[in-house]
Amino acid sequence: MKALCWQGTNHVAIERVPDPRLINPRDAIIRVTSTAICGSDLHLYGGKVPTLMRGDILGHEFMGEVVELGSAVKNLKIGDRVVVPFNISCGSCFFCERKMFSACDNSNPNPALSELGIGQACAGLFGYTHMCGGYAGGQAEYVRVPFADVGPLVVPDDLSDEQVLFLSDIFPTGYMAAENCDIEPGHVVAVWGAGPVGQFAIRSAFLLGAERVFAIDRFPERLALASEAGAEVINYENEDVYEYLQEATGGQGPDACIDAVGMEAEGHTIDAFMDQAKAIFRVQPDRAHALRQAIRSCRKGGVVSVPGVYVGLIDKFNFGMAFNKGLNFKMGQTHTHRYMRPLLERIQNGQIDPSVVISHRMSLDEAPEGYRMFRDKQEACTKIVMHLH
Repeated sequence: MKALCWQGTNHVAIERVPDPRLINPRDAIIRVTSTAICGSDLHLYGGKVPTLMRGDILGHEFMGEVVELGSAVKNLKIGDRVVVPFNISCGSCFFCERKMFSACDNSNPNPALSELGIGQACAGLFGYTHMCGGYAGGQAEYVRVPFADVGPLVVPDDLSDEQVLFLSDIFPTGYMAAENCDIEPGHVVAVWGAGPVGQFAIRSAFLLGAERVFAIDRFPERLALASEAGAEVINYENEDVYEYLQEATGGQGPDACIDAVGMEAEGHTIDAFMDQAKAIFRVQPDRAHALRQAIRSCRKGGVVSVPGVYVGLIDKFNFGMAFNKGLNFKMGQTHTHRYMRPLLERIQNGQIDPSVVISHRMSLDEAPEGYRMFRDKQEACTKIVMHLH
């Protein structure tokens, strides 16, 4: 089969690789019909995340048709059309039983690697390094899906791939980020990063009752999408974000701040320049300008929600500011399984159309160019979907 493989920093290529096969009775084989490039894939593309190996198949946002089933999978049938969550969860460990699916204890066959980085084993993820299990990803013609009796969600035929594909990751991620804000009627929410996750965080904040949402970015196409959703936009190249938010909220600050940027934040202050220099020289992988700004801007006793991916140590992290303001931090990989069915119902009810974030459609063969385009923000690119069949 054809698959997109990582070949080194800023180098991916379509390769011929062996077809996946059933290994465990709880496996399924999915023929991929649609897959997408995620902002998190760009961290891998740029070599920012350790334990990725040459030849690894990328991609964790995908859906398709069930073509083979292990003997223990009774909830699916051949021919079912399914969306697959990006995290792999067993469904029965301490964490899965508490619906903390991204903390699954049993889905990562390489626990020692993640224990070095985070102290315990993380869950397995599709197409996201050997620290996260070394599973082949979904930017391919076929994928083996472990624990298929737990993860894949059957979707109705009257909804297109583009309407439901993002249930695999970015829609639940943005929704969980907003849910973590404990939004009440009248609340003000500020979202750093108006990329795909930020767009869903903005829309989810409104769905959950926020009165005002601010979107912070610098790309006109992203700010325009945010404005269409009802957000008040701030171009951080033209405005002092902290001062703008203080003035807009009567000096109090937003009730909640969402960092939907993560480890590759940009800025024009000394901390941002120092982060960039350290990243270039491999001293520190994470550039946390947006997170620092969110901490400073948030009101006392407010919530800082972090769906943006971080992988290591952060310098100049003002924990004293957070402590003295009494901030609440909520963060982590999305418990995708928890949100897929409720968010599918919101799509069916017409409350949201996730396809609005798509700017480009490609074939799998065009994926290497798609990665370059998305990384360089060319052609007003906000989200790329690849259709295979």
